Parts: sequence; C-alpha cells; structure tokens
Amino acid sequence: MNFGRGPSVVLNVGGTRYSFSREVLKDFPLRRVSRLHGCLSEQDVLEVCDDYDRERNEYFFDRHSEAFGFIMLYVRHGHLRFVPHMCELSFYNEMIYWGLECSHLDYCCQRRLDDRMSETCTYYAAEEPNGGPEGKGRRPPAAEGKKWLERMRRTFEEPTSSVAAQVLATVSILFVIVSMVVLCASTLPEWRAPENRSVEEQSRYTAESVREPSGIIEAICIGWFTAECIVRFIVSKNKCEFVRRPLNIIDLLAITPYYISVLMTVFTGENSQLQRAGVTLRVLRMMRIFWVIKLARHFIGLQTLGLTLKRCYREMVMLLVFICVAMAIFSALSQLLENGLDLGTKNKDYASIPAACWWVIISMTTVGYGDMCPITVPGRILGGICVVSGIVLLALPITFIYHSFVQCYHELKFRSARYSRSLSAEFLN
Repeated sequence: MNFGRGPSVVLNVGGTRYSFSREVLKDFPLRRVSRLHGCLSEQDVLEVCDDYDRERNEYFFDRHSEAFGFIMLYVRHGHLRFVPHMCELSFYNEMIYWGLECSHLDYCCQRRLDDRMSETCTYYAAEEPNGGPEGKGRRPPAAEGKKWLERMRRTFEEPTSSVAAQVLATVSILFVIVSMVVLCASTLPEWRAPENRSVEEQSRYTAESVREPSGIIEAICIGWFTAECIVRFIVSKNKCEFVRRPLNIIDLLAITPYYISVLMTVFTGENSQLQRAGVTLRVLRMMRIFWVIKLARHFIGLQTLGLTLKRCYREMVMLLVFICVAMAIFSALSQLLENGLDLGTKNKDYASIPAACWWVIISMTTVGYGDMCPITVPGRILGGICVVSGIVLLALPITFIYHSFVQCYHELKFRSARYSRSLSAEFLN
C-alpha cells in the first residue's frame, strides 16, 4: 500500500472491524478491498471507501455488516451463500459493491437469485439516453431526427410504448381478424361454387373477383400490411437484422403470395394454363394463414412461446432425439413380433418398420387413433411398454422448458410494464 502507515490496516464495515496485513490486501479476492493497495493519496482512498481515519489507519464502509461477514466466509472457505432472512436482491447488491458476481454464488443460491429476479421482474438494463429530466433541453437537429425515428420505431414495434402505438396495434389486430374471417369464409361451399366453372368462366370470374367485396377487403388488408412492413423497414436501426427476424420473415411470407397470385392472374388471362395456375393460386391464397402469427407482436403469450422455443432449442432437440431413438427401437421390435416371426398370425399393418413407426409415435404420445394395433400377446406387452416409455421420455425435458417459459414470460411482462410507465407519463404530460 502506497498510502498510510503501520504494519496492518483495519476495515470497518457497518461497525464490524477486520484487521489485515498490508500484503494481504494486494491480492485480496474482493476487488474493492484490493484497490486500497494502489491508493496514492487520501482522495484516492475516499473514492474506494466512505471515510478514512489516518491516526488508526482505519477504513470505513457504510455497508451491511452481516452480508460482509458471509462474503468473508467466501474469502476464507471458497463458498458463497445467501444470508438467512435477507433479501436475495439486497445481498446481490452487496456482492456487486465488493466486486463479486453471480457466478461466485453456489449453484443452489444462483437458482434462488434467478427465481427472485423473475418474480420481481428485476433486470439490470442500461438506461435510455436523454431519458431523465436533464435530457429535456434543446437538442441539435440531428438528435431531433434520431429521436423522431426512435419514436416511430417504438410506435410500430412496441404496442404499449405510447397511445399512438396502442391505436396502431388495435387497427392491425382488426385487419388480421378481418382477413382471417374472409379466408375462412372463402372455403365455404357457397363461396367455392365458382371453382366448378369452365376455363373461360373461371378466367372471367378471376378477373372480376378483385372487384367483389371479398376481393376489395383482401386488397385493403394486404395494402395495410404492406405499408406497415415498409414503414417498419424504413425506421429500423439495422436493416439486415430486420430482414433476419422471424416475425418479419413471416410477414413477408404472408404478403408475397397475394402479389404473386395477382401477377399470375394477369399474365395467364384466358390461357389454358389457368387450370394449372388455379391450384397454385389456391395454395398461395391459403398461405394467408400466416397472418395469424402477426398477432405475436401484440400478445405477450405468443411472444413468450416463441422466445421459449428459441431458448430451449437444446431441450427440444433432446426431446426429439429421445423420441427418434425410442421410435427406432419399438418399431423394429413391433414389426418383428407382429409380422417378422412365423407365429401363424401376421399383422399386415406392421409389414415394414416405417409402417410400424406410425404406430409407435401415436402410442408414445398417447394419441391412439386405433387404426392399427398389435394382435399378438408379445406385441401387446411391447405396446404397453411403449406407452409408458413415451410418458416418461416426454416428461423429462418438460421441467426445463417450463422454467424457461416462466422466466421468458416475466421478462416480456417487465418490458411491457416499462413501456406502460412511459405511456402513463405521456398521459400525465
């Protein structure tokens, strides 16, 4: 230590004193304490601690004494646990002050801290620039332009960020609902009657269908979705990242088929290729079902599902591996017992292993359509084992997926609440 005198130093943490030699402080496990070794002046010392007594060479820290006692147990024995009857978040703040991280906690305490953060929606995120009262001054024109783009981006991306965003989200939801109603109604027999017309009548009907009420409604919905997608692309920060987002890809897949079908109708006209194009048009028209996924922008539940699948892809892959391994084993055994052995009765439903895979998958998932079933005694015993194994194998990764789902839900709920607070401030202003 380059400041102070005496062979030892005293740390006074919340009234509890700890005495150390100078050499110990050099490589002390706590970063804040080890910083005292390099202090050259009293000003440097006061940047590390709250007060300093030169005569007794004592450093004062106005922190929780009991929490520091448990931290000192970690320094001596290498195990860091929470203080009983103390809030996990408060103890975590003490850890951060002394220079420790969440990884220094024992595994059981790490799980407690994660659960606590999920329950209270506490996440340490950077504050937005110019968000406080000091940022309300006059800004340069470039800053005003960036602020306007950021406000537009939030309006289209975050439905709870402002009143305009809520209105826009409501209108978008209404367009999605209307488009889905039109899509469902178009499959009714009364609506599908024109498909039985001749080529000439079908060509004339296709050209006139755009002018019908359903065609007009569909064109209006597509126009709204197209305009919304274009504006969101313009105001986005990173254009490449915007294109790679799953929801934006789904939007593109939902919008593109309409324009392709219109172009196909224009180019085919009364050509004989219209009959072959009719099937393609029906397929493209049915791709409008992807519009339902657009609701994920406005509902936390669907966003939670997508975020959970993204974070739990390892568990999902593990679940698929379990199913594939079990399917390979049980399908081979069932084919052997039902059809492969010469037992006098052969079950034609199990003529091959791929055919038996269908029975295995519906048995493991406890669906049981009953379209095929074993008829031999060994086959029925194998079927019971297959069903029980399916229940066990499917239940193993569920716990991990459930905890991830809960954590994702709290994260998205916290973000929505944060934007709701800004919305309340907007109403007050």
